Amino acid sequence: MPTKRLYQNDSYLRSFSATVLSCEPAKNGWEIMLDQTAFYPEGGGQPADHGTLGDAQVLDVKNRGEEILHFTDTPLIPGSTVTGVLDFARRFDHMQQHSGEHLVSGLLHDAYGFENVGFHLGTEAVVIDISGPLGNEALEEVERAANEVVFADLPIAVTYPDAQALQALAYRSKIEIEGQVRIVTIPTADTCACCGTHVARTGEIGLIKLCGAQSYKGGTRITMLSGRRAVAFAMREHQQVAAISALLSAKQPDIVSAVERLQQSEAAARQALGCRTAELLNYRAAAYAGERCPLVFEEALAPDDLRRYALRLLESGAEQCGVFSAKENGFQYAVATAETQDLRAFGLALNKALNGRGGGKPPLLQGSVSATRKQIEAFWNEGAQL
Repeated sequence: MPTKRLYQNDSYLRSFSATVLSCEPAKNGWEIMLDQTAFYPEGGGQPADHGTLGDAQVLDVKNRGEEILHFTDTPLIPGSTVTGVLDFARRFDHMQQHSGEHLVSGLLHDAYGFENVGFHLGTEAVVIDISGPLGNEALEEVERAANEVVFADLPIAVTYPDAQALQALAYRSKIEIEGQVRIVTIPTADTCACCGTHVARTGEIGLIKLCGAQSYKGGTRITMLSGRRAVAFAMREHQQVAAISALLSAKQPDIVSAVERLQQSEAAARQALGCRTAELLNYRAAAYAGERCPLVFEEALAPDDLRRYALRLLESGAEQCGVFSAKENGFQYAVATAETQDLRAFGLALNKALNGRGGGKPPLLQGSVSATRKQIEAFWNEGAQL
């Protein structure tokens, strides 16, 4: 028996009465079928509604052909009458997100002829996949145009055209639909076949914010927010900007240029530090001049500095050298030898003996070991021979 779908004619219906047609055990609960329901079942990219049926919590709702199944945490008695109550905050959030998606997709279709080929209404954001490439300028324009439609507070219509009227109607649809087609129309912006729940006027969509876009399968994947989600996003972004402004001691409109100056200053500092580090490594390497196989321990050397130090030791006359710098639970290392030598067998032995990992080219290996300084010294004294 088909379930009567009350939500299709009234997305604002918060409670309803229905007859329990069946109740069967299901994984982690019970599977309930009613003669009618206001609960939207998961489908078309929109999640299911939640709420209660009597004392039972509705945890999920799904389609099974023409029937709608409600998954609850407790059973209900077949033949009884039950009152359903929706989690309307969740429902209205979905209405805002879905209507906002229609608005943006319709405007993109009108402006560029691109289709919406994917839609997912997640717990944090809406993701839509558009069939063509879109640059920042196009996305900014569609965001502006979408919010203008919101400000106009236009009525959103749900209609069921007959076959003749439908044939003459230009509307968007991802799939071929058999039987009665439900059309959702946003004046000046979109006409689309849709089974989802929507707000009654564009003003109820609230703020629309496109907060991300990336190339995807030859088109564009857009992340967007509407309504309360968009407001919360804007508030978080403003808090972040205010915090960065305070840290930089710069007015909010000037934080980009302040960050650019900071980056330039950091780059200059890194360059100066690199020069001083190179001088220090040269000085320290000179202290090992004449040693055939020096083993060196230094504090807080980055991987690049380990490599540079090892090469400096070779330039100072070493035939093989090892440089180790302490890190959490062990040491990082660089081991080097003359260009004509091959350290790979030595590196395998080192990693095996000292619980390490790493690799590189025949004359230069880098990696890390989980060992003590005493263990490293013992291995080196035994095995560091050309």
